[in-house]
Amino acid sequence: MLPKEVFNRRRTHNNTPESVMLIFVNFIVMAVAVQVFALCDKIGWFFWAIVAGLALYNFFTIRRNYEQYNKATIIAYAISIASIIGLFLFFRLRPHNC
Repeated sequence: MLPKEVFNRRRTHNNTPESVMLIFVNFIVMAVAVQVFALCDKIGWFFWAIVAGLALYNFFTIRRNYEQYNKATIIAYAISIASIIGLFLFFRLRPHNC
């Protein structure tokens, strides 16, 4: 039987840290943007608008939750940004039908 504190701690099920949510949002938005706007011969201008909007969102989210970011969280964020860039290059270099 689980102790009662387990259920009280996650009363509203919104205990996911903002840093993890930021990484999830980055991956989802970039995956959709690359698939829709950047897979043909030229990259659409709206893709760059999405990237700029995502950069602003990242800046203000990190600024708002600055006290939550420690060394491990910053390393995880940097690895996620590097992997997003790697996935972008991987999708662009693959043969595709346009």
